[in-house]
Amino acid sequence: MASSRPSKRPRKDESEDHPTVSTPESASPLVVFAHGAGAPSTSEWMIRWKEMLGKALHAVEVVTFDYPYMSAGKRRPPPKADKLVEYHSDVVRKAVEKHPGHPLILAGKSMGSRVSCMVANSGDFDVAAIVCLGYPLKSPGGGVRDEILLELTVPIMFVQGSKDALCPLEKLSGVLKKMKSVSELHVIDGGDHSFKIGKKFMESHGVSLEEAEETAVTAIAVFVAKAFG
Repeated sequence: MASSRPSKRPRKDESEDHPTVSTPESASPLVVFAHGAGAPSTSEWMIRWKEMLGKALHAVEVVTFDYPYMSAGKRRPPPKADKLVEYHSDVVRKAVEKHPGHPLILAGKSMGSRVSCMVANSGDFDVAAIVCLGYPLKSPGGGVRDEILLELTVPIMFVQGSKDALCPLEKLSGVLKKMKSVSELHVIDGGDHSFKIGKKFMESHGVSLEEAEETAVTAIAVFVAKAFG
């Protein structure tokens, strides 16, 4: 089953059940949601999570976009994450201008979550929270990419699959202990980098992917509500 592993936050009371963030319309968050390295904003995964986040957070809008390298259906390798910050920031700036006064949440899948952290760390925006879905902590060379995370001061939520090779949980737990930001980790047991759970695991643990994702989205909503509080 999915489980939450908070850092610097008390564990959510099991008696609580907050599937959505209850906020006045004027306080409904603006979410800018960035895709991962290998699939665009129009992928089935991104569309599904866009809808779930929008509903759970009562978002005024969930803005998705494609980085320039992801164009005309051509699959090209992405540039280094820091090369995407300027474009990402422009998207955020336009979204904020469209919805002034709404709390800003930066969310991302894999690479998109890493760039989101860089944008938040730039200091150009008043970011209320960051949501990282499958953060790619492990570099291609095998090292731990924690520099940006250790510099952050914005509340940050990680949702990770327990079998995600790009983010070994023991390494992430070590990083969380060193971070200045209020942070929380929600683990999707049996999930890979995109939270997919194998059939045998689901059968043996009595859980479905839909249930695991719903639990994760609820955990995100609770974290965001605390961040706003």
